[in-house]
Amino acid sequence: MNIQIFVLALSTFAFGSGAFIFAGLLEPMADELGVSVGAAGQLQTVYVLTSALAGPPLAFLVGRFERKRVLTVALSVAVILNLACLMTPGYGTLMVLRAVLGAIGAMAGPAASAAASALVPPERRGSALAIVMGGMTVAFLMGIPLGSVVGAAFGWRATFLLSAGLSAFALAAILIFVPRVTPPAPGVGQGLRGAGVLPLFLSTFLAFGANMTITTYIAPILRLQVEVTGAGVAAFQMLVGVGSFLGLALGGRAADRGAGGLSVTLGFLGLAAAAALHGLELARTGEPGALAYGIVGLAVLTGSTSLFSVMPVIQTRLIAKAPASAPLALAFNGSSAALGQAFGGALGGILLTRGGALSVTFAAGLVAVAAAAFWQVAHRRTAPV
Repeated sequence: MNIQIFVLALSTFAFGSGAFIFAGLLEPMADELGVSVGAAGQLQTVYVLTSALAGPPLAFLVGRFERKRVLTVALSVAVILNLACLMTPGYGTLMVLRAVLGAIGAMAGPAASAAASALVPPERRGSALAIVMGGMTVAFLMGIPLGSVVGAAFGWRATFLLSAGLSAFALAAILIFVPRVTPPAPGVGQGLRGAGVLPLFLSTFLAFGANMTITTYIAPILRLQVEVTGAGVAAFQMLVGVGSFLGLALGGRAADRGAGGLSVTLGFLGLAAAAALHGLELARTGEPGALAYGIVGLAVLTGSTSLFSVMPVIQTRLIAKAPASAPLALAFNGSSAALGQAFGGALGGILLTRGGALSVTFAAGLVAVAAAAFWQVAHRRTAPV
């Protein structure tokens, strides 16, 4: 694969890192801003919510523009907005800036994918798109944990400087290595109506909703479980990245072998098992030790592996169901994922504030079990003919 595809993945890495760059620092952030931890978590929720709402219309609107220009504009604006987040003193202004950043990220994702598909021959487009989407996986493995380390050392505002730096690095690389790319504009919903894609979108929503109910608030949950904060959270966040690589490999193999129906069910049940493990450790008493670290580490790894094992099957079935509208279908699926993240973040924030951390894990498990039951009913309608 040529270097241009890996450079394009830097844009998804930058925006993926930026979405949750301060996830490990919600408590000190909330203290300084004078809000609850749940309210601080909504600064992540608003990012993914605006990304979800803006994704499909922007995927259509930017389809008529040259792709390199779209990416350079998006990354330039991201640098400016992250620096503004660094300097803004108030929660309200920070919320508005994060909302705009989410919309900018939604504009960049389809542009990067379209550029990648245009820069390789047809028989290699699948691999190219996987590399570009893998930028988000690397964000969980490196970018977000690095945010916890930097924030623990220099304060939570430094995470926005880090995010601006990642966007600037991606911008420079794209300017140097990526040529101009002018793909045709996508059609408006062609082939989506009646294609049986709605259950796939809903499955994506439920998968991310179950996972992000816990993951959005992983820092306060880890503090209660094993008494780690700041940089210590980064070690567990890195397990999310490891699990995402494992999940993508398992899900891709299942999709290739036509075993998607079973693998997605197992993925949802894995999310439920991860929530149960988190709840088990929260309910245990006594000083944290090797057993506690093992249980929590297994819970984090199981949750991320399960989530990312679902995605290759969903995407493969979407392309098979709506081949003429695959870019738009994938944009809607990305919005479903972002809406699921927003739902999980909102649900977790409400429960954390009103019912405590154990209620968060219980709700995540219920969502995952409901998703497994839904998939058992719906997956035959989504299977390729």
